[in-house]
Amino acid sequence: MSLIKSISGIRGTIGGRMGEGLSAVDVVKFTSAYAAFIRKHTSKSSNVIVVGRDARLSGPMVNSLVEGALTAMGFDVVNIGLASTPTTEIAVTEENACGGIIITASHNPKQWNALKLLNERGEFLNDAEGKEVLRLAETEEFEFAGVDELGHVHTNDTYNRKHIEMVKRLPLVDTEAIRNAGFTVAVDAVNSVGGIVIPELLRSLGVKNVIELNCEATGKFAHTPEPIPENLTQIADLMKQGVADVGFVVDPDVDRLAIVMENGEMFVEEYTLVSVADYVLSHTPGNTVSNLSSSRALRDVTASHGGCSYSAAAVGEVNVVARMKETGAVIGGEGNGGVIYPELHYGRDALVGVALFLSLLAKSGKKVTEIKAGYPGYAIAKNKIQLTPEIDVDRILAAMKDKYAAEKVTDIDGVKIDFADSWVHLRKSNTEPIIRIYSEAHTMEEADRLAEEIKGVVRDLC
Repeated sequence: MSLIKSISGIRGTIGGRMGEGLSAVDVVKFTSAYAAFIRKHTSKSSNVIVVGRDARLSGPMVNSLVEGALTAMGFDVVNIGLASTPTTEIAVTEENACGGIIITASHNPKQWNALKLLNERGEFLNDAEGKEVLRLAETEEFEFAGVDELGHVHTNDTYNRKHIEMVKRLPLVDTEAIRNAGFTVAVDAVNSVGGIVIPELLRSLGVKNVIELNCEATGKFAHTPEPIPENLTQIADLMKQGVADVGFVVDPDVDRLAIVMENGEMFVEEYTLVSVADYVLSHTPGNTVSNLSSSRALRDVTASHGGCSYSAAAVGEVNVVARMKETGAVIGGEGNGGVIYPELHYGRDALVGVALFLSLLAKSGKKVTEIKAGYPGYAIAKNKIQLTPEIDVDRILAAMKDKYAAEKVTDIDGVKIDFADSWVHLRKSNTEPIIRIYSEAHTMEEADRLAEEIKGVVRDLC
């Protein structure tokens, strides 16, 4: 059994003893600590917290515990039912709520569940806020309401539709062009909430032919839910038959978007953001942001639009959002298929990604393979080095920074070394003695070779 407490929430496997898995007691304690944090820091007077969940098998059970804890702490709950992470984020601001909890373990397998915690802006808690929630949970510094101050639960199942309508109203979403293109679109929603909202979005955008794979929101994941190539063989095989113009795959909480080309090959998750950013910048020039481990292709595409500037943030959505606000970015996100379009809200949103990509595809008159061929070619290799607990990882990273001081080095999150035609990013794990090594070059062979070179240097330093 596993239980992981972090600044972004609590996640774990269902079952086991308290503190070993995500037990009922752990859910109640952590939810209560979050409620105490919100009570202390919110500027709202609404006394409302929004709750949404993905379709995991444990979702109803965890949902009941969360509702009970929040009402016991004196908060009213607006439960929006089966809803994506971005839908829940939007609901927080639409309800003028104090915060929100999304019951989802994102791309983790079915035995996992988690609580993602939002502030009153519908955004994830930052580092300091997350640490305070952890402290409150550890010390149990929260007090439950008396019988006359208990909260109430209200159900509102309209937010999936509201989210779709808000996406459709975005100026750069061209429903007429999409409708006229006559697309056939395949969707794999891994039997979670994406199966409810993505087909509905597509039909609302004017797509008449939708091929649905794993779109029953049963929580019985048809394959490992992370939307990476090795898990997407079903939709890839379908696309190879030439039956659709494009394929879309989302993770269980619908904040990541992977695209499959008409020939069955992967568009590559990194290029979801690159392509959408290219489309946005062609209409609204401005700045862009991604995290340090995302492809250099976004920087190149941003520069190609002239007068636009790219910035890198530390890994993590909350860090990307903070950097986007600092730079006034018009588009940003993460290389795992996460598109953040502030015209709607500051959160990774696969619905926005689908609508903007289809607008690009319709207006370009090209095939998806032709669009991909127009972008700079890069490949990212992901490796790690297992270390012994006695090794000082921070010392190793500092030594790497000194060794490559002649190159462009960024140390806001581990150490990233930018070379002329490639880069490598080293980050330490917060939970185990390993160093994660991401490397990018123009080919996978070059990226792997760079990773091996850096691993050799790290071993020598050890």
